[in-house]
Amino acid sequence: MTNFVLDNSVAMRWMLESEKASDQKYAEAVLKKLADVDAFVPNLWHLEAANVLLGAEKRLEANIGEIERFISQLENLPIHVDPLTSRQSFNRTLVLARAYKLSSYDASYFELAMREGLPLATLDKNLIKAAKKAGVDIYLED
Repeated sequence: MTNFVLDNSVAMRWMLESEKASDQKYAEAVLKKLADVDAFVPNLWHLEAANVLLGAEKRLEANIGEIERFISQLENLPIHVDPLTSRQSFNRTLVLARAYKLSSYDASYFELAMREGLPLATLDKNLIKAAKKAGVDIYLED
């Protein structure tokens, strides 16, 4: 089994269901794989997740108790934070963001997958397009 880079577009679907059934099915398949493999994330992952959860709370899509339970579940998953994300920000990540027309946040996931030679678990269309163009595998894609 292969470890992978986990984008927040997938992880947040574990709590906030997608209207698109195929996206939800993919997110759930990725979650099941975490029983056997590890996920890696850039060091901005927790902040990005917190921002999404705060937005869901403001829109009344989730309450504080649900969010706290979800965070507890996330903390118990084999998700490892990359210690080098910040060091890559002003060089490789910035270059990749420009070249592939990505936000710096999305480019950090892309850069990590490239640097570690890992597939990328994402639902972000721009990130999928960039990964395919660069030869980075999309996790669980045949």
